[in-house]
Amino acid sequence: MKVADMHCDTISEILYRKKGEREGVEHLRKNNLHIDLEKMKQGDYLLQNFALFVYLKHRENPFEWCMELADTFYVEMEANKDLIAPIRCYQDILDNQAAGKMSAMLTIEEGGVCKGNPAFLRNFYRLGVRMMTLTWNFPNEIGYPNAVTPSGERAPYGVPNTECGLTPLGIEFVQEMERLGMIIDVSHLSDAGFYDVLKYTKKPFVASHSNARACCGHIRNMTDDMIRKLAERGGVMGMNFEPSFLRTYAEGEKPHARISEVVDNICHIANIAGTECIGLGSDFDGIDTHEELYDASCLPKLEDALWKAGFGQQEIENIFYKNVLRVYKEVLK
Repeated sequence: MKVADMHCDTISEILYRKKGEREGVEHLRKNNLHIDLEKMKQGDYLLQNFALFVYLKHRENPFEWCMELADTFYVEMEANKDLIAPIRCYQDILDNQAAGKMSAMLTIEEGGVCKGNPAFLRNFYRLGVRMMTLTWNFPNEIGYPNAVTPSGERAPYGVPNTECGLTPLGIEFVQEMERLGMIIDVSHLSDAGFYDVLKYTKKPFVASHSNARACCGHIRNMTDDMIRKLAERGGVMGMNFEPSFLRTYAEGEKPHARISEVVDNICHIANIAGTECIGLGSDFDGIDTHEELYDASCLPKLEDALWKAGFGQQEIENIFYKNVLRVYKEVLK
């Protein structure tokens, strides 16, 4: 089964190692991370989104760090052009597949790297970025996450930010993203921000790596109403394999993930909004290791679990890659 994964942090992990900030192999072809090209081939990947993740509080100049990440991405694409190639539009995915190559889409996870300047957004688009997660866990010029309260304190577990959403500049940003053909990603964004995106945009958008809050009360996940609204817009949410986003754990219990918990989230979402809004957003290399889906080679295990749960061939194809490709075909230019 082909795989289209909307989110991973592998490029950041490679750069950390090149800079000596972490130990391990620093190349995409083969490494000790969740994702490398050998594991992707084993998992039958069609497309992987590679996020340029920037931790705002850890970088003196987030924009410069993001540019280094982009360079790392393109260095890896050039070094491995026999196996994978970057894409800028939907047709590129088809062309790569015809050539026997996997596809890589460049994304940003942290809209704050634009420093509130729409010119930077447009330049990232020219650089090949085709999706941007508006916030990570800190407020920025675009909007507010669910991770902090309106006063800037860490949010209590299960208490979302329903007051602060997009800023006026953030509204300008999402509308410019639509004009450019850059996909809006609402993962990490506050609940208020989600509804602002819904209000001020027209095209499908995504929650690249978020699960169902009804299955796990973490505020990184989406409420049933948000899921329905996303589905009505034609958007897609990517199932995140992070254990603490899959089910609620008792106090003191160490999170440990099972494939059945991913399936539970998929079943819930399918029951309330259909399978057309469900995709994959593993968050590989940005999460704790999932006990059963421990790297990119393991996706066939999830396919088998969905068959056993009663999903049909078309539904599984939609979840694994076709829903994501539908959105990309509609939004990318």
